[in-house]
Amino acid sequence: MKNMIPPITRRSACGFLVGATAGFATIPGALAQNRYFDVRPGATFKPVPVAVTQFVGDTNAAQLTSIIINNFSRSVFLTPLDPKTFTDHPTNPDVPLQMASWKAINAQYVVTGRATHGPNGRLQTEFRLWDVTTGAQVAGQQYVTDPNNARRVAHIISDAIFTRITGEKGFFDTRIAFVDETGPAIHRRKRLAIMDQDGANVRYLTSGDNLVLTPRFSPSSQEITYMSFGDSEPRVLLLNIDTGQREVVGHFSGMTFAPRFSPDGQKIIMSQSQSGASDLYTMDLRTHTTTRLSNTAAIDTSPCYSPDGSQIVFDSDRGGSQQLYIMPANGGTAQRISFGDGTYSTPVWSPRGDYIAFTKQTKGMFAIGVMKPDGTGERILTEGFHNEGPTWAPNGLFLMFFRDPGGNSGPHIYMRDLFGRSEFLVPTPSYASDPAWGPLLA
Repeated sequence: MKNMIPPITRRSACGFLVGATAGFATIPGALAQNRYFDVRPGATFKPVPVAVTQFVGDTNAAQLTSIIINNFSRSVFLTPLDPKTFTDHPTNPDVPLQMASWKAINAQYVVTGRATHGPNGRLQTEFRLWDVTTGAQVAGQQYVTDPNNARRVAHIISDAIFTRITGEKGFFDTRIAFVDETGPAIHRRKRLAIMDQDGANVRYLTSGDNLVLTPRFSPSSQEITYMSFGDSEPRVLLLNIDTGQREVVGHFSGMTFAPRFSPDGQKIIMSQSQSGASDLYTMDLRTHTTTRLSNTAAIDTSPCYSPDGSQIVFDSDRGGSQQLYIMPANGGTAQRISFGDGTYSTPVWSPRGDYIAFTKQTKGMFAIGVMKPDGTGERILTEGFHNEGPTWAPNGLFLMFFRDPGGNSGPHIYMRDLFGRSEFLVPTPSYASDPAWGPLLA
């Protein structure tokens, strides 16, 4: 079993020093708002070439450099240049760079850094971001933390650089909850697990004695809600990731499906099936009071809140086939938004509020797509034999989903950007499904 390092916070465990000359300067707000990219789908842009030099220092320096390069290689917006093309290899990140050699390989930015251990054993990491055009340092920070947190520091640095260059929030310092699957196809063992967004630091949260499905993160990032299927009726559970404490949210008559948190983390919304119909319910996590939101003879399921909590998207067969609908968060009239060929399911609202991702099935193929909340602008990002379960990055620019080729094989998790430019396999120890992308760590 792989263990994940204890969580840290930027405020309590990572020091941040700012200085004038030898310190680590930050850019004033007005300059930091400059952006290279129009992030609307259909917009054209070229990834920014970034040279990430080898961090100097001791045992963690090479690891930090490798993680940052790997993050950028999956970022779509940034392209890490091949270190073999470097003619300059800085050995002191405190010394300004000579930019001619970096201009020669068409780098727009250069990253330098240092990682050392202080007398108390703490890991001290610093980075500087240099603009090749101006020759100026445009960002820099120092972090002091436990050496076991080296990977997190690399992700935090990656986020800081990504945000400085693109003007968009980062997504590297995040975790993915998922269902780990092992064993033959006819008798799969499914365990709830969690990992870093790049597939590292896998930790198993359940033993596999009971079937688990549909993990979903709380906005606080410390809790996950999921379904557990044991000898009794299916249960909705709430799990604190850090303490391991579990709480049964409620015992429901009939089948219950797809619990998901409200944006404020105070409620969960789910689908409950009785007498052949399936309706939507919310539960207040403080009082355990349930409220019924829909009451039809149809199957309403997979509800998801809008980022502001005012609306819900869900799928329903109330119109004769499985389609997407939106209605007020407290119930009321539902408006159909999907009208393409085939059926639609597993809708999930982007954190930016601008798109809804979904699974679409047509002619025996399963696709992952997005549309605007009013149903316009539908685009298919990827399709194949069986793609399912989209989940958004906290910046709303990337999606993860799982793909199952069928047969004796099993599912794997993939990441794809909203623009449809690139797709990456997310490495996992075994088969993996039902990914849920958590918020940026605090």
